[in-house]
Amino acid sequence: MNLHEYQAKTLLIENGVNAPSGEACQSVDAVRDVATRLFGEGHSKLVIKSQIHAGGRGKGTFVDGFKGGVHLCSDVEDTVEKAQAMLGNTLVTIQTGPDGREVKTLLVAAAEEIVEEYYLAVLLDRATSQPVVMVSPDGGVDIEEVAAKTPERIFKEWVNPALGLQPYQARRLAKALGLSGKMILRASQLIVAVYDSWLRCDAAMVEINPLCKVRQVDGTEGIAAVDAKISIEDNALFRQSKIAEMRDLAEESPLEVEAAKYDLNYIKLDGNIACLVNGAGLAMATMDIIQFHGGSPANFLDVGGGANKDQVAAAFKIILSDPSVEAILINIFGGIMDCDVIASGVVAAVKETGLDLPLVVRLEGNNVAAGRQTLAASGIAVESAESMTDAAIKVVQAVSA
Repeated sequence: MNLHEYQAKTLLIENGVNAPSGEACQSVDAVRDVATRLFGEGHSKLVIKSQIHAGGRGKGTFVDGFKGGVHLCSDVEDTVEKAQAMLGNTLVTIQTGPDGREVKTLLVAAAEEIVEEYYLAVLLDRATSQPVVMVSPDGGVDIEEVAAKTPERIFKEWVNPALGLQPYQARRLAKALGLSGKMILRASQLIVAVYDSWLRCDAAMVEINPLCKVRQVDGTEGIAAVDAKISIEDNALFRQSKIAEMRDLAEESPLEVEAAKYDLNYIKLDGNIACLVNGAGLAMATMDIIQFHGGSPANFLDVGGGANKDQVAAAFKIILSDPSVEAILINIFGGIMDCDVIASGVVAAVKETGLDLPLVVRLEGNNVAAGRQTLAASGIAVESAESMTDAAIKVVQAVSA
């Protein structure tokens, strides 16, 4: 589950991370009130940021031609003017696709003078089964670009999960950023606080880009999380009820939201051959073999090892809600799952939806003979396949025809 920047900063601040003061606003009047207060506190500039789940906001363009989803503002009226142009407008960035995302919330925050920009992230290193804290003195750009061109500029500390991030590790990371003197202490304290946020929130990733050395209102220098991104591990949401309430379903794919209601694992892709499979590994292999034979998968859809008839019917409806789908491949290996249950669900779904697209089904495993008999006796238009290769070839040919 992804969070908006303002939500991420709220959680970080609660865990002791320094971040510029600001508030989320859903109306122009709220923007005016926040801007008036912040300028009254002595800040010379504010930043107003569109809150959508996509990167590249600053370089994005609204559908009406207004440039930029992030703006620096020099006074209250300038802030209000930018808010009027952004709220309710649709922002298109490199990550949103051509349809863009409607901006319903703006973050209005103090824009402290930035002296240096850095990068900081905490995530799980699955190769070592340990948390890893990463920093780079090259902040403000995509970390993938740094990793590709200057990987030696990325510094890492692996954390013993039983002990947590140690102060000496945090200081070593702060020194890797090129800091010295009192700034090492301030940065190391912030790094520890970010790690603690990652742990307490059950986050999959916490990313601060940029982490900045800033000149504050009183003229002193400090370290602050100027931007923040947090992704929460979905499997931990049952114990993070407060964070779960922050979920913004409007920012997620409607089909993926609908699939979650039925405990289906669905991810929309760009192709035209829909896949309905049980098991994540088999689903990935199915997508691979479709691609290998010249086709393009329209989705990843794992109904799980114990799907029932209702889940199969729901999966069918979700697939057919995607206008790009031109054919469907069902690939089921019955271990725990009964192939006849799947077959019954397929028959019911086809009859209920009036399916008129090519349908290829490959069943194997538990009670497969009964499942094939159910399909054969159903009267629905379905083409059976004996193997994954056979199924992939048939569904690709059906689309081509």
